[in-house]
Amino acid sequence: MRKDDDAANLFAGPSQIKLEGHNVDILEESFAPSERRLEMSDTDIWKLFNDAQRNIVYLNKQRLAAVEELKKLQREKELLLGRIEQLEAGKQMNVVEGTVTKPMLLSSFSELLLRIDSMVLLGMIGTSEASDIRKKVMDRKDNIPDVFHDIQQKTDMELLSELRQFSEKTMRKALHIVHICSEMEPVVSFGSLASCVTGLSCALQRDGNLVEVILPKYANMDLDAIQGLRKAEAEFDSYFSGRWHKNRVWIGVAGGLGLTLIEPVYHSSFFNRDRIYGYSDDFERFTYFSRASMDYLVKSGKQPDILHIHNWETAIIGPLFWDIFVHQGLGGTRVLFTCHDLSSQCLEQPDKLGLCGLDPHRLHRPDRLQDNNKTHLVNILKGGIVYSNKVVMMSSVLSKERIIHSLSHGLEPTLAIHKEKLLIAPYGFDGTKWDPSRDKLLPANYSADDIGGKAVCKVALRQRLGFSGCSSAIVGCIFSGVIDIDVDNLKPAIQHALRKGVQCIFMGLKTPVRSTTMQALQEELKDVNMRFVNKYDEALLHLILAGSDIILCSSFDDPLFQIPLKAIKYGSSPISLDIRNGGFRQFEGHDFRSISRKEGFRQSERHDFGSLMSTQYIISTFGKMSLYQALDEINNDPSRWTWRMKDGMSKDFSWDAECLDIHWAAYTFIKNL
Repeated sequence: MRKDDDAANLFAGPSQIKLEGHNVDILEESFAPSERRLEMSDTDIWKLFNDAQRNIVYLNKQRLAAVEELKKLQREKELLLGRIEQLEAGKQMNVVEGTVTKPMLLSSFSELLLRIDSMVLLGMIGTSEASDIRKKVMDRKDNIPDVFHDIQQKTDMELLSELRQFSEKTMRKALHIVHICSEMEPVVSFGSLASCVTGLSCALQRDGNLVEVILPKYANMDLDAIQGLRKAEAEFDSYFSGRWHKNRVWIGVAGGLGLTLIEPVYHSSFFNRDRIYGYSDDFERFTYFSRASMDYLVKSGKQPDILHIHNWETAIIGPLFWDIFVHQGLGGTRVLFTCHDLSSQCLEQPDKLGLCGLDPHRLHRPDRLQDNNKTHLVNILKGGIVYSNKVVMMSSVLSKERIIHSLSHGLEPTLAIHKEKLLIAPYGFDGTKWDPSRDKLLPANYSADDIGGKAVCKVALRQRLGFSGCSSAIVGCIFSGVIDIDVDNLKPAIQHALRKGVQCIFMGLKTPVRSTTMQALQEELKDVNMRFVNKYDEALLHLILAGSDIILCSSFDDPLFQIPLKAIKYGSSPISLDIRNGGFRQFEGHDFRSISRKEGFRQSERHDFGSLMSTQYIISTFGKMSLYQALDEINNDPSRWTWRMKDGMSKDFSWDAECLDIHWAAYTFIKNL
């Protein structure tokens, strides 16, 4: 800037200032020098100049930022469109000529994110909801392959529904659940308890909960199935028979679940035996374990939300918890009792309750542990029912009313009193293992949306067993080997099937087909279309389920192997051969619309049957179907048969479905008590 005199000279006389795009005549009079005007020009012009510079810089930055944002949006749009094209190309490659090819190279996690992107572009969800779902998927990306199955086969609406359910589940407050039990698959397995503990626990953990299992350290357990098994350096004391005894603790992981094994030091013979059950001192053995488990929880500082106990072997924990341990840091813990078999109850002399520190006089009462029939004894299973916050009965086909009034084995008064806390939950199976859409043991995968692979499996099954030519249908007969099938009822049905050109396969589960019944049947039914598999084969079992049209099973109530549920999932119709009802149709005469009184079922059971999706579906769809009717529908109404098959395959009978939902509802209910 110039000095005042220079400025006065600058504005003396007329001038013409060239401005960009304009010629402006500036008159001398307009710029007559005065001290006031020159003073304002010296200060205000400088301020205005600086303000203008700042505004120009700010506007330039805004313009550059807007250009960059526009370029970024354009790049994202091109990237998303490219991803969608890649996804669609992968879908087209997925199925060729009815057989499933190699899956896309993208992982389930990446593919799921791509589908979320496409939902945004299609306007199905907003950017805010998509961002929230992506975050929840990212937080649990390790579980995505277990939670979301068959992503490529699902429509956007189906997948969006699952994503919203997944998002809702992640908002649940996770629970800490400790199972105290006598079995767990595959470490030590004797009956249905083992598969239930493992299947339910894995489903709960996939759902975001922390699940642990405590078992006795048996001498005959499969330690190779436990990863990272090691003995803890510290031992702990537990009370039994008036004294405190040392116990060793072993920790490891089985099936992804934290596992604790308790090994008595002084009473080492309790579990150092050939069998799990069946000894005269079973009460002492499992009472010791139950008390030791509770002492371990307290001394290790664990404070689980739920103690989940099973069968009479750990039912004593119910009274132990409320009479001794609830005030030892477990005030926020609640107890759920699951019973798999009401016929095994364990009756004992009342004074034996004192072995684990309980008061026999306090508990030997009708409203507590006193047996309903043999009143001089205490009933340990009854104690689990009375002293638990909720009781779950495991059954895939029985109603609450029938269990209470017909199958209670003397516990009907107790179950009637505690009816409100009694729930029925169905068994399940491992959905990651028993699913034809991703079964690695099958020559081709298939699903309800694309059943082409089932035909491939049928051809492979015929080749595997040496059948020549085709047949109208394939019937598989899967049985446990424990219950002999009534040959007099089975034989005419199989002969009828053979006359219709049906190919039949018999295989036992875990036990070979060498029973007297099977040998007699094999002699009676020698035919080119008959095959008896004399050795259990896991891979062949998967192929039989996939390649068969019908699966004959000893009963719909199959807690150990769940063959009926697996058959439905693989697109094979289960037909019951329950010999206890003397025929092929276990539920003949039963209908949800009209349940016959003469069959021994009360009308009030209608609600109980309908309360379980699995029970309702199995009985209404297959309960009245005989082998004759099934074969007739295959031959004369194939479209209806195909619909029935697809409808069943679309159902979810895994542990992650109804069984998990019922237990979760029970957990959350008692936790809020």
